[in-house]
Amino acid sequence: MTDEQPPAENPKPAEPSGVDLARVALRAAKEQARARGDAAQQKHQARRGGGLRSGARADGRDPMAFGAAINRLITERGWETPAAVGGVMGRWPQIVGEDLAKHCEPEKYDEDERVLVVRCDSTAWATNLRLLAPQLVARLNEDLGHGAVKLIKVNGPGGPARRYGPLRAPGSTGPGDTYG
Repeated sequence: MTDEQPPAENPKPAEPSGVDLARVALRAAKEQARARGDAAQQKHQARRGGGLRSGARADGRDPMAFGAAINRLITERGWETPAAVGGVMGRWPQIVGEDLAKHCEPEKYDEDERVLVVRCDSTAWATNLRLLAPQLVARLNEDLGHGAVKLIKVNGPGGPARRYGPLRAPGSTGPGDTYG
């Protein structure tokens, strides 16, 4: 048999010394003084008739730059993708080229289905854009982030504008009201 003793299961933590106790007491006193000071300051401000006021240091009540405010709003509301697509609509000629941009323009973006609707001024340009749509979707996703645009819906030119004249009934859309 050996004279070894089994190791102690839970060694007792060392008792705090006088210096450690003094540090703990000082920290507690500082926190209590800070709390009393904050309460007194709030009471004093309430007596002066004012609520919280901005001081010498920056805090959340200070005015912020317009661009920073817009970016914060976009992020808080989750509008990153629609805002990016709106930027693409503004840069349409740089993305698709000047020639194509003269004849085709983006109309709207459906965020739920991730479809960009584009209207062309002739059926020939609409056909041309339909052939270029896969390359254009890839380019848009490269610019906006993967999956931002799944499909480009190309519309041809619209019909002639509805004419309003002396023989039209208010609210009428023409012969389609009766026969269509």
